[in-house]
Amino acid sequence: QVQLVESGGGLVQTGGSLRLSCAASGRTFSSYAMAWFRQAPGREREMVAAISWNGGKTHYADSVKGRFTISRDNAKNTVYLQVNSLKPEDTAVYYCAADKFGDLRIAPMTTSTAYDYWGQGTQVTVSS
Repeated sequence: QVQLVESGGGLVQTGGSLRLSCAASGRTFSSYAMAWFRQAPGREREMVAAISWNGGKTHYADSVKGRFTISRDNAKNTVYLQVNSLKPEDTAVYYCAADKFGDLRIAPMTTSTAYDYWGQGTQVTVSS
């Protein structure tokens, strides 16, 4: 079983930045593809960014391209999401997720059903 713990959320003004972190337990983190999803009140959960098991491939939702950057440090069992130029519509709970079959895939998956483990989420609120 893998446990994921997110941190780094908070309240920020429009145009501001945050760095979200997700620390994973377990010895097999380096074989997992990882992703960040978010869910705003009354809306479905959506994929924000995903990264392959070795960091070689990334994928971003169109709404965050050029503003968000996903990265990982396998030595620290941690995945990051740098969020810049924040907008009020980025307000949501941000979740970290792990795909245990990530090292068997050509590219990271973009649907929530592909991910086996989830964190508890961290709130990001962007004020206008």
